Order: sequence, then C-alpha cells, then structure tokens
Amino acid sequence: MTINDWLGRRELLTPDKIALVDTQRAGLKITYRQWNQNANRTANFLSQRLGVEPGMHVAVLSKNCVEYIDVWFALGKLGAVLQNLNWRLSARELVKLVADAGPQVLVYGAEFLDQVREIGLQVPGVNYFIALDAKADSSDLLFEERDLYSADPPPAVNMDWNDPWVICYTGGTTGTPKGALLTYRSITANAVNTIISWGLNQDDVTILNSPLFHTGGLNVFTAPLVYVGGTSIVCREFDLEQTFNLLTSGDVTVWFGVPTMFIMMQNHPRWDEADFRHLKLLISGGAPCPIPVFEKFWKKGVDFKTGYGLTEAGPNTFWLPPEDVRRKPGSVGFPLFHIEVKVIREDGTRCKPNEVGELVIRGPHVCAGYWNDPDATREAFHPLPGDPDGLAWLFTGDLAMYDHEGYFTIVGRSKDMYISGGENVYPSEIESVLHGHPDVVEAAVIPIPDEKWGEVGRAVVVCKPESMTSEGDLLTYTRERLARYKVPKSIVFVDQLPKTGANKIDKSYLVSRYT
Repeated sequence: MTINDWLGRRELLTPDKIALVDTQRAGLKITYRQWNQNANRTANFLSQRLGVEPGMHVAVLSKNCVEYIDVWFALGKLGAVLQNLNWRLSARELVKLVADAGPQVLVYGAEFLDQVREIGLQVPGVNYFIALDAKADSSDLLFEERDLYSADPPPAVNMDWNDPWVICYTGGTTGTPKGALLTYRSITANAVNTIISWGLNQDDVTILNSPLFHTGGLNVFTAPLVYVGGTSIVCREFDLEQTFNLLTSGDVTVWFGVPTMFIMMQNHPRWDEADFRHLKLLISGGAPCPIPVFEKFWKKGVDFKTGYGLTEAGPNTFWLPPEDVRRKPGSVGFPLFHIEVKVIREDGTRCKPNEVGELVIRGPHVCAGYWNDPDATREAFHPLPGDPDGLAWLFTGDLAMYDHEGYFTIVGRSKDMYISGGENVYPSEIESVLHGHPDVVEAAVIPIPDEKWGEVGRAVVVCKPESMTSEGDLLTYTRERLARYKVPKSIVFVDQLPKTGANKIDKSYLVSRYT
C-alpha cells in the first residue's frame, strides 16, 4: 500500500464507516469500501481508456460532487496530478490556466459547456474531454463509462513524498493566480497537523460546501477526515437554507466557512431560532473576520473562532484553545504541531510582541512552490537573512503580530494595508468596527489617493434594505471608535459586494471600481 492510495488504506481500516453523504442523490450514504471501489473504477478508466500515467495532469471544471473527489483520489492511486479549475473564472482566464498546466484530460460539469468549448478550440493539447452529464461536443466521453471498469485496485505506483498531487491555484485577488504544488507530503502533513491539534476523530462530520477548486474545500476538513475516517456531506455549493438544515440537524460536528458565509447566515431570517450548540468546532478562515460576527455566535453558546491558512501552507496552521476563544477574540492562537512561524520586519529580523510584521511559515505542510513559475517561487520561498540553517521559509505577504503570551493575530494582507499621513492603516480593523453597526450587512475598506495624506480610506458598505443610515452617521460611528487617521474619508453604499470564487470579498475589483 503506497503513500498515494489513501482510500485503499482507509478501506482496510474502516470499510463500513460512512465516508460521504451525497446530497445530490437524496442523501445517499457511501462507505469507505464503496468509495474506494468507485475510485478504483475511476482510476482504471483514466489509465486504461485514456492513458493517464504518473505525472500527467487531469483538470476538473465542476461544482462540488462526489465524482469530483472520486477523480481526486483516483489520481492519487495513479500518481497523476489534479488541476482543480475555478469555475468562476471567464473562459479567457480558464484557457490561460489550462494552456499553462497542459492537462491531458479535462472533466467538466454541465454548467460549463461554453467554457469547455472555448478551451477545446484554443488548447489543442487536451486529448480527452469527459462530461459528468451533458456533453459540450458529441465526441466527448461520459464519466459514467467508468462504471464499466473493474473495482480492483490499479497497479500500485510508488510515489515520492515530494511528488505533486494537486495544482491548486491561489485566489488571484492581488494578481494572476499561481498554481501551488500540493504534494503528498504537504497534504498528508496538513491532515496530521489538523487531526492531532484540532482533535478530530472518525466520529466527526462536516459539510463540504466550500468549492473544491479552493484549498479550503480540499484540505480544511475533507482530506483530514479521510485520513482519520470521518464523514463529509458533499454539497454542490454553499446554499443558505441547506446549510441551516444541516447545521441544525445535529449530525454535523465541525464546519469551516469564510466570513462572508457567516455574515450571510446572521442576516438570514432563520438565524434567531437556529441552535448550533451541538457543534464541536465552527471556524472561520480565508480572510479576517469582524469581531461582531464572533460575538453573535458566542451569544448562542458556540465557541466560534478564526483560523488562518493559505493555499501554499496547509491551509491549517494555527489553533486557539477553547478556553481562550472569548479571552483572545480574533486571535488564531498557536501554530499546530510540526509548524514553525515567525513575524518579521522588512530586514528579516524578528518583531517584538505586539509589533506588526510579515508572517513567515515553514513545515512539512508547505507546498513545493508554484507550477511553471520559478521567479514567483524564488520570491515566496527562501531563507531568512543570516538564518544559520539556510532552510526556506514561506513569505506569506500577510501581516501578523503575537502578544506577550505567544498568541498570534492576523492583521491583514500587506497589500491591503495603506499608509495615511505616515501611519499604517489596516482595513480589517476598520471593517470590524463597521460590522458592529446594527444596519451594516457587509463592509470593505480600500485606499484611495489623497493630496494631503498620500492615501485615505474609502468604505464600501452594504446596509439592510430598510436602513436610513447615511454616510455621516457611519463616519460619526467610526470616529467614536477609531483613531482619527483610521476613519474613512468617504463611504459608498452598494447593494452587494463582489465576491471571488471562494466567497471572499474581491477587493481588487473594488479598487478598480471605486478609486
């Protein structure tokens, strides 16, 4: 049994344990034995029919479904590499990513026929197109053909820990997405770190409704729960009603979301009556979460907390003990097992407690660099100046600090920070204050040029439909709670904020639109 056949090993250990619940098939329950057999059929189909071999790339353009993760774990059995494509990208952007990674096979869902046709026209290197349901072209194959193949394991392939398993793209909110090479080592280490540090076990059940093109969908809970033998409820996408139904059913024990998802929940009519007290772990990640969001969950008796990670590292990196959730609001806590972190100044020296600097990370959960981008790899992964061991650190581009007790807090992206009159301003701090206003649904702060101060803040705000709150009201509200230089100089009211594919606020769009 090789390091790359997770499901083969998991079937041996817990064959009859429920691995997946398929919400698109009326809650069909799939055991680890059944899932491994399906993954074997998928692997045999890919190798025998399509010629997929170790090191080859297979792209998937689909919303979440059981077949998607069948492909992921089947590729592990073959030593091939998943390229998980962001379905929110335009056809032009997808063409660029597919041409860059050069997959031999592209598996797609029915919602993306136009994009697939465009890829077929412009990227001749894709040898096979596999339709999960409707075909983009009559010559395409149907995924259901895999059911004709044997459920016996394909011939074992011995892979190295440093071989890639997934090319997972960064969010691209600050530029062109980069393909992080997630290896068998990094995915396994993230699973081990998460299980032993977060206390997961085979009785845990999560909702998989974060997109599988994002590391959050792949690696916050999905891979760790396979490793430990837990259960994932596979949902096509984030749906508020479905999420409320699943969270209040009593079956789910752990769940991850980004701040936007939790804000949407708290503005939903079902929020007041919802009972989440049975949840073992409810964690936010992907972006700084406003403190008022925490407080609303705490009032319901839930130890809601924030985590931190990124595509290149884990993404699970920290843990805040339950007894500290309310004592250290907004803190991500301590690094997990087998992870080193530092907060450093621009010259590479270590920051003092409560001094903001760049977070750098190293450990076995860190990816192997960026696909086909040596310049970006050298820029992000390198030793610290004067570091005696000469080992590389991941320079995250995120700003953080730690207090005198060693608890870490993420301040925000260095590219989000702006300087007003010589003072550093962190938008996440202002956004947290704005979210405390009873009429504010969502808020994002961006810098705009200013002749006197260099840069000042502009808040883009969504208020409740019945709100009569004015720009002056919100400016007064923030002046009462923030230092003068942090107060936005203007506020723009909008009906909704733009989101990335991972449901994060798309600040690059806001900057282009409102500056």
